[in-house]
Amino acid sequence: MTDCPPTDVVKLLIVDDLPENLLALEALLREDGLEVHAAESGEAALSLLLEHEFALALLDVQMPGMTGFELAELIRGSSRTMHLPIVFVSAADRDQSYTFRGYENGAVDFLYKPLDAHAVKSKVRVFTELHRKTRELRRQLVEIEAARAQQEQLLTALQNTQAELQRALKMRDEFMSMVSHELRTPLGVMTLDVVMRQERLERGDLAYFSREHLQTMLAREARQLRSMTRLIEDMLDISRIQHGKMSIRPRRTDLGELARDIVADFEVHYRTVPLHVDVAPGVVGEWDDSRIGQVLVNLLSNALRYGGGKPVQVQVSRTDGGMARLAVTDQGIGISDADQLRIFEQFERLPAAAKSPGMGLGLFISQHFVQAHGGSITVHSAPGAGSCFEVLLPMAAH
Repeated sequence: MTDCPPTDVVKLLIVDDLPENLLALEALLREDGLEVHAAESGEAALSLLLEHEFALALLDVQMPGMTGFELAELIRGSSRTMHLPIVFVSAADRDQSYTFRGYENGAVDFLYKPLDAHAVKSKVRVFTELHRKTRELRRQLVEIEAARAQQEQLLTALQNTQAELQRALKMRDEFMSMVSHELRTPLGVMTLDVVMRQERLERGDLAYFSREHLQTMLAREARQLRSMTRLIEDMLDISRIQHGKMSIRPRRTDLGELARDIVADFEVHYRTVPLHVDVAPGVVGEWDDSRIGQVLVNLLSNALRYGGGKPVQVQVSRTDGGMARLAVTDQGIGISDADQLRIFEQFERLPAAAKSPGMGLGLFISQHFVQAHGGSITVHSAPGAGSCFEVLLPMAAH
């Protein structure tokens, strides 16, 4: 196994048409951390420049074919090598015009033959150290840019978290406000009934407690108790869903029979709204009848709330693909496309529901119950054209 080259290795390019001059320069410059590449012509030097990043180029001026000056012009003309420091090595006299031409072609310095070993090493050391520092600076800039990008990501994540926290706090406040409102209404009605009965008893008005009146009071209190129980169950379901503790207990269930029973319960309380049930025979599968029953209760409650008093239809059937289908259709106000995208989120309610009871949890909970069975729930609607909520269930819960 070969050792990896040290990361601080600096490469030098030396160009001379005489092999003995190249060997002498290589021997002179041989030291740790320095890698010398030699070329005997301008063409060979250009090939090396395409393969390596050099800290310095030492070019012999007087070469057959491409001269050192011509090679320097090509080096300066390339975006990849235009900043490469060039030192010309010359045996010519130190004529000013000659020197001027060298600097004009991109030289940063001149060395004259015969070479002074100390001068050569000193000049090379200056440029190699400059190259190392430049390379280190580039590395640090890359690290700084990476750190800045990471900070931006962290800042964005923090801002998103802060926005989510603010949203959560707002939802909590709205939730507590809605819970207080939803509980206050039935509790207020029941408290008023208790106060009135107490006053009647204190006055000895036993006629107030006639059979008919008692039946009315008990029915009203039963409705209020159902409302509070439903609210508490919804809150418990939300907690179970959020903590991943919701469970289903599938058992053999006749979906049509379940639908008939629930519709019958609704008909007792909604006698002015026609409820139609269309059930295909034999839609029997393995489902949690309590959860699926709650889904139907939620869908029926919404249909009656937004149906404008018009007939509501419940359908139970099988699809061609062998799925059980449960659909609740109303002829009410309908739902816009924009609202259809959000009604299955928790605490989301339609604008028309602002003055109606409810916390915007029914569809959110229903969707989770259906998905826990491996099914799906969708809505088909348009403003003013009513709504159809369709539940598809596999015959056995997943």
